[in-house]
Amino acid sequence: MSMSRVIRPVLIMLMASLAVAGCASNKGKKDQAYVAMDVETLYNVAKDTLDRRQYKLAAAQFDEVERQHPYSIWARRAQLMSAFSYYVAGEYNEAIASSRRFLSLHPGSREAPYAYYMIAVSYYEQISDVQRDQQITQQALDSLGELIRRYPGTDYAADARLKVDLARDHLAGKEMEIGRFYQKRGLYLAAATRFRTVIDQYDTTSHTPEALHRLVETYLSLGIPEEARKAAAVLGSNYPGSKWYERSYALMQKHGGVQG
Repeated sequence: MSMSRVIRPVLIMLMASLAVAGCASNKGKKDQAYVAMDVETLYNVAKDTLDRRQYKLAAAQFDEVERQHPYSIWARRAQLMSAFSYYVAGEYNEAIASSRRFLSLHPGSREAPYAYYMIAVSYYEQISDVQRDQQITQQALDSLGELIRRYPGTDYAADARLKVDLARDHLAGKEMEIGRFYQKRGLYLAAATRFRTVIDQYDTTSHTPEALHRLVETYLSLGIPEEARKAAAVLGSNYPGSKWYERSYALMQKHGGVQG
């Protein structure tokens, strides 16, 4: 499942607050990211490059601000602008590295929530199809959770809470994929374990109704109809109008009916 890479308004607002108003330019010359120059001019060259949507070059130029002037206030601004530039360029690992560097140097900064947010969304943007390994999804979920715990009242945390739902849905989807794989091969106990994980750990996701139905199937295959009836009853109680309950109901009718 491809993820939308639309830049969030909170990112744009932060970028605007960090950017320095002014008309400094390179006076028609080519951008020279590694030529020594005063910090304000160098920062504005990077900002002009970012405005032209040359994101990778802008990131390198913001990095150069810190390299040439590491103890200036501009260096701290440049670290976050570098992270932002890498993010919009799709260079997510670099965005994470820049954000972590900022946090290691300025852990108590008022911009720290933004740095945590950049780390979280950089993992989030890499969430891939459920058929692939979901390590990145877990990293996104962990980073989003850390942001929410540290800064629960911020706009960043509010956005993170929305993203948590999709990350959890992906992890549940992976459990379902593995469970169905085991079920098709007759490994019913292993399959049931995966379906129970979805029900116990990801019960608010879209996969829960199917997980309950698959439990009905696997329990019947294992020869424990009483457990199948319990799963079908839970499915009917919580998702009475779903196609999965209709299937479980029909299946249980062949095995003595559903009991509450």
